[in-house]
Amino acid sequence: MADYIIVGAGPAGCVLANRLSEDPSNSVLLLEAGGKDWHPLIHMPAGFAKMTKGIASWGWSTVPQKNMKDRVFWYTQAKVVGGGSSINAQIYTRGNARDYDAWEKEEGLTGWGYRDVLPYFKRAENNQRFANDFHGDQGPLGVSNPISPLPICEAYFRAGQEMGIPFNPDFNGASQEGVGYYQLTQKNARRSSASVAYLKPIGARKNLTVRTDVLVTRVVIEKGRAIGVEIVDKPGGEKTILRAGREVIVSSGAIGSPKLLMQSGIGPADHLKSVGVTPVHDLPGVGSNMQDHLDLFVIAECTGDHTYDNYAKLHRTMWAGLQYLLLKNGPVASSLFETGGFWYADPTAASPDIQFHLGLGSGIEAGVEKLKNPGVTLNSAFLRPRSRGTVRLKSADPADHPLIDPNYWSDPYDRDMSIKGLRLAREIMRQKALQPYVLREVLPGPALQSDADLFDYACRTSKTDHHPVGTCRMGHDAMAVVTPDLRLRGIDALRVCDASVMPRVPSSNTNAPTIMVGEKGADLILGREPLPPAVFKGNQAA
Repeated sequence: MADYIIVGAGPAGCVLANRLSEDPSNSVLLLEAGGKDWHPLIHMPAGFAKMTKGIASWGWSTVPQKNMKDRVFWYTQAKVVGGGSSINAQIYTRGNARDYDAWEKEEGLTGWGYRDVLPYFKRAENNQRFANDFHGDQGPLGVSNPISPLPICEAYFRAGQEMGIPFNPDFNGASQEGVGYYQLTQKNARRSSASVAYLKPIGARKNLTVRTDVLVTRVVIEKGRAIGVEIVDKPGGEKTILRAGREVIVSSGAIGSPKLLMQSGIGPADHLKSVGVTPVHDLPGVGSNMQDHLDLFVIAECTGDHTYDNYAKLHRTMWAGLQYLLLKNGPVASSLFETGGFWYADPTAASPDIQFHLGLGSGIEAGVEKLKNPGVTLNSAFLRPRSRGTVRLKSADPADHPLIDPNYWSDPYDRDMSIKGLRLAREIMRQKALQPYVLREVLPGPALQSDADLFDYACRTSKTDHHPVGTCRMGHDAMAVVTPDLRLRGIDALRVCDASVMPRVPSSNTNAPTIMVGEKGADLILGREPLPPAVFKGNQAA
């Protein structure tokens, strides 16, 4: 028996395993359905390009999206120690200060405002460049600037400034808006995943056990209390119950956590009955409130060899590998999306509502066609979608894949803002500063100009930004799944701690916010006093 059983070794799960086992008197068991992060591509920054194509993932897809001409989206979700932090593009962004203040003021989540969560972002951070009111340099998570930027990145910055978008040296500092380099979860030219940062250094702790390739089929509930979990440690194997002395913590992500709860009989009773699961606790909000960022993109052909596309050729791949091994720089040290920015589709928005990612090539991610000649990609994503989707069970079989429905563009405002963001990206690519690098727009292509044309284009080509949240949200109303201290409503000794508890998606990538939830969640579970709210000495909060 372990004191704490953590289900899921994603970003939050790794943080919890580290923090809960700091006290030698706490025994901690961390269970992961995927394998160890042994694959070398996981640790090479450029390996991200292979990850969205299926390495170390569940292989799930969405249901047909009824507001996007029934398009089915490939939906990469990690199945490996470290979770999304082991397969993502390593972009370190936290969202806007107003995101967290809205959690507190509009959702009633006392203790989750910006000044409350900033100390947890800082506690996690081992920043290689900044140590100030907004950043920490003593934490486990490596955060650094890009190692091998290309000249086209600087041209992109000038193009943004030609449009009136300022340069921003730190998207996680006093202001979010502008164009600039992303900081990355990297250290010494290697990915700094939650596994590398939080688990690897504590491998010798005798009070922590990490088990991989273990499928948790349900949380076991007796008399209104979580007393453990049921597992299968190999396909077709026998089921075993592992008992928890204090708490079970579900940390399987915005898709996996509601799936496990529903498999356990915790969720909307009518849905559970319809798939053959006996309801244990009717909690209608489980699997609802799903939010995600949808990504639209411009791909242009370059005037020459200005990006990393030509490194796909064998002799250049070999040279890039040597460059990385010997010098720790070059294409392999690049996450390929190291440059971007935040701006406005809606000019009345209080904070940026569009995020850009400049991709140093074409066909970088799954489902995007590579150009014959070198190309460059500029992604745009609308950051505050009003659409809400669901995660549901397909059947009572835990091995069956879930029914994932982001419900993209169910609110027409999301569609309108997304198309405006795409138009902004096109405009940036046409600026004078990029003319030496950009020959012509290939996608969407000059023939597509009307909103109707761009809607059709988006239905054919858009993709997820891999930022699902909200399916076990914190709150106080009948549809809330957990309380602000992450306790599951109506069941004792059971908490959820991951991106699923976020009531609204942060205006950015979601890895850093998920790690923050893990850091704050650890203090809540251990009954510690929260870190003191942030105080700004020489500068102002955004």
